[in-house]
Amino acid sequence: MSITKRIIDPNKPKVKLPSGKNYFLLKNIVAENKLNTICESGNCPNIAECWGNGTATFLILGEICTRSCKFCSVITGKPLDVDINEPIKIARTIKLMKLKHCVITSVDRDDLEDGGSIIWHETIAQIRKFNPNITIETLIPDFQFNKEQLNRIIIAKPEIVSHNLETVERLSKEVRVQAKYKRSLQVLEYLKTKGIKTKSGIMVGLGETDEEIYKTMDDLLKVECKILTIGQYLQPTKDKLKVERFVSPEKFKEYYSIAKNKGFDIVESGSLVRSSYHADKHL
Repeated sequence: MSITKRIIDPNKPKVKLPSGKNYFLLKNIVAENKLNTICESGNCPNIAECWGNGTATFLILGEICTRSCKFCSVITGKPLDVDINEPIKIARTIKLMKLKHCVITSVDRDDLEDGGSIIWHETIAQIRKFNPNITIETLIPDFQFNKEQLNRIIIAKPEIVSHNLETVERLSKEVRVQAKYKRSLQVLEYLKTKGIKTKSGIMVGLGETDEEIYKTMDDLLKVECKILTIGQYLQPTKDKLKVERFVSPEKFKEYYSIAKNKGFDIVESGSLVRSSYHADKHL
């Protein structure tokens, strides 16, 4: 009779289970207003910490995405009709939560003629109307590098516009499928030329090399993107890409040091770091 030992990777991040008064209060507010958050839809490992601190990243334009990224747990399929009242719902909820800073993101809506950019603009406008002292970060899709659609975000003037590369160039087609590495860099570069403060993020553990990570850093700096997040990829469901490696805390510290030395103003690097992690501090 043979005995199989369970091998535990010491570098695999430990996720804190959701708990606490603030967490459940925020969960109820989101549920009562029938809103979506990427915290839930994306199975974010930081939901306990962020919701416990009274912060959340709102997901607009529904919870069904037109793209089929191999790292993401958001549902892929035919989206429902756009809720034209969503911007006001979001704005009122943020006021109820008494937030000083908020993050807005969305699914990709390639099915819409405007890519969802009109709802994006209106959401930012309504948030400011109901919350005049708030600061806003927007984590946007690439809008297929449609400048007219991007301009609607620019005109709304969020304090930070984030767009993630997600991975290194070699793996981009496999990981993001419909997205393009160079197109994402074009989006970031265009935003910067319009005076927007930009931010991007990548995951590690998908099979990339350190040299490829450093090249990705250089590519972001070439388009003057100075805020970078680096986090561990975690397989959200069995049909998504498998984790190739769990990066050690020491390696994340090394990535941080190298990124800072290369010229990034702000770097978040750690196992559970995600795009919106400590977002309020990136201003």
